[in-house]
Amino acid sequence: MYFVNRRAFLASTSAAMALSVLSTSAEAANESDAAKAETTKLNTWLEERFRFWTNRSPTTKAYLGVKEDMDKWDDISEARQKEDFELTQKDLADMKAAFDPAKLSADGRLSFRLFEYKTARDIEGYRWRNHDYPVNQMFGWQSEIPSFLINIHRVSNLNEAEAYIARLNGVNGLMAQVIDGLKTREALGVMPPKFVFEHVIRDSKNVITGKPFSGDKDGTLMEDFRSKVTALKIDETAKAKLLNNAEKALKSSVKPAFEKLIALLEDQNKRAKTDDGVWKLPDGEAYYRFRLRHHTTTDMTAQQIHEFGLAEVERIHAGMRDIMTKVKFKGDLQAFFKFMKEDPQFYYPQTPEGKAAYVAKANQIINDMKAKLNDVFITKPKAELFVKEVEPFREQSAGMAFYQGPGAFDGRPGTYYINTFDMKAASKYEMEALAYHEGIPGHHMQIAISQELQDVPSFRKFSNDYTAYVEGWGLYCERLPKEMGFYKDPYSDFGRLSMELWRACRLVVDTGIHAPQYKWTREQAIKYLFDNTPGSETDVVNSIERYIVMPGQATAYKIGMEKIIDLREAAKKKLGPKFDLRQYHDVVLRSGALPLTVLEEQVDAWVKSKA
Repeated sequence: MYFVNRRAFLASTSAAMALSVLSTSAEAANESDAAKAETTKLNTWLEERFRFWTNRSPTTKAYLGVKEDMDKWDDISEARQKEDFELTQKDLADMKAAFDPAKLSADGRLSFRLFEYKTARDIEGYRWRNHDYPVNQMFGWQSEIPSFLINIHRVSNLNEAEAYIARLNGVNGLMAQVIDGLKTREALGVMPPKFVFEHVIRDSKNVITGKPFSGDKDGTLMEDFRSKVTALKIDETAKAKLLNNAEKALKSSVKPAFEKLIALLEDQNKRAKTDDGVWKLPDGEAYYRFRLRHHTTTDMTAQQIHEFGLAEVERIHAGMRDIMTKVKFKGDLQAFFKFMKEDPQFYYPQTPEGKAAYVAKANQIINDMKAKLNDVFITKPKAELFVKEVEPFREQSAGMAFYQGPGAFDGRPGTYYINTFDMKAASKYEMEALAYHEGIPGHHMQIAISQELQDVPSFRKFSNDYTAYVEGWGLYCERLPKEMGFYKDPYSDFGRLSMELWRACRLVVDTGIHAPQYKWTREQAIKYLFDNTPGSETDVVNSIERYIVMPGQATAYKIGMEKIIDLREAAKKKLGPKFDLRQYHDVVLRSGALPLTVLEEQVDAWVKSKA
C-alpha cells in the first residue's frame, strides 16, 4: 500500500518539460512547429500552477524534499478548503480558455486531458470534503504529526533544527483546525464507527508519553529530536539550547494539543455507533459511488465489483489447491489455511532477533530482484530503497506493510515499512510477494521512475492519486516475478496467491460493508475474510477496520492489476513476435500515473505504432 500526502495536488519547482516518450517517432516528426510551440506554452502554464499549489502546502514541499517553509504546517481550515476549491475551478476554466487541445502535440493533448480529469475530479470531490474520517487508525494528523517530523523533517543544520521546534510550537494551532473539522463533521452526521476511537485515543496518548511529559525515558518526538541534534556539528551550548527549547515546545504546544484532541475523541466516543458502512452517512450511497469512481477510475458498480470479487476468490482457491497437491498436504483448504497460520516454520519469533531477521530477509529479496531487473525493464529508478520497521508509537494501528516515496530534491530514499508488532501477522511465505509489491519492482520503481522523468510536466511526475494504477501496478508486480522464475519455494508461491486472494476478497468485503444493498457489519466482513484467507486474526481485523475507514480504496488493487494484465495480453496477441515486455513496461511507467482508461489509450497507441 502506498500512502500519499493528503494533498493530491503535488507539484515541483522544476522548469517546463519536453515531449513525452509516448508520442511515437512518426507522430513527433509529423507534428507542426506550431503544435510543439503551443505545447511548450501549456507546459509552462502547468509548471507555474504547480509552483503556485506547492507554495500553498509546506508539507508538500517537505515530502518533495524542497527545503522551504520548514517551520510551518498546512492550513487545513474550512476557509482554506473553500479558497482551494475556487482556485481549482479557476485553473480549469483558465486552461480551457487559453488552450485548444486540437492545436497541441500528442503529448500536450495528454497533459491537457490529465489536468482536466484531475481538476474536474477535485471539483466534484469538494462536495464530499466532510464525509471522510480525518482522524482514524490508518492516517490523520494525530499520527502524521509525529511521523512527518520523524521521517520527513530532516535536520542537517541549526536553522532546520530551529524550524523543527517552530513546527512543534505550531502543533497547537494545527490541532485546533483538526478539532474544528471533527466537530463540523459530527454536526453533519459524519463520525467513524465506535471501534476507531480506541485506536486513535491510544495512539494519541502514545505521542505524549515519556520525557518531557512523564518518566525518565524520552518520548517519541523528544527521542527523534535529540538524535538529530546530537548528530549536528555545532557546539554543545547550542545543542543544549535547542533541546531545552524543544522540551518547552513539547510541553506548551504538543501536549495541550493532543490533550484537547483526546478529550474530544473521548467525548465523541460516548455518541459513536457501531454501524460500519458509509451507507449510514448523509447521501452515503452517492458518496460511495464517488469513492469507487475515484479509486478505480472506472464506472464499475458496487454489484459488479462484488461479483467479480466472488468469482476471483473461487479461481484463486483452485490455484491454492494445486499447491496443496504439490506439497502433499492431506486435508481441505481450510485445514491448509490453519496449517499455514499455526505452524512455527512459517514465522520468525516475536523477539528483537526475529524482527531483525525479517528485515534482513526482506532486503535480500529486494537485492535478488534488483539483479534481474534488466531482463524485464528498460528504465530503472535512481532513488535508493530503505527497509524500515514501523515506529512503536503507531505499530499497533498501522497496516502490515506500506511504502513512502523518496524525496525528489533532497535525496531521501524511498521507504518500505514493515510492521513487526505481531510477527504472527508477518509470515515468511508472504515475504516475497510483499517485498515485490511495496519495493521492487512495485511501488518504489513506479513512483521513483515517475519522479525522475525528464520529459513530462511536473503534475504528472508527482501525482500518484490514481489508486487503480498505483496499486494495480503493485499487485501486478507480485505476479511478474513468478514469470521471471522467482517463488521457487511452493509455500512462497502460495504466499503470492494468498496476497492476490486478499485483494480479491477486498472486492467482496469493501462493497459488502459500504454498499447499501449489502450493509455488512464489521463482524460479517471479518468472518468472510477469516474463512476465505490464511490471514492471522490480527491481520484480518486490522484489514477490515482499514477498509471501513477508507471506503473504496481497497477495490482498486485487483481492478488495476487486471487491466494491466489484459492490456499486456492483448498487445502480445496483436504484435506477436514484435511484442517486447521491456517496452511494454516502459509504456506503462513513463507517463506517470494514469486513469485506467487513459492507460489503455496509451498502450493502444504504442501497439498501433509497432504493428
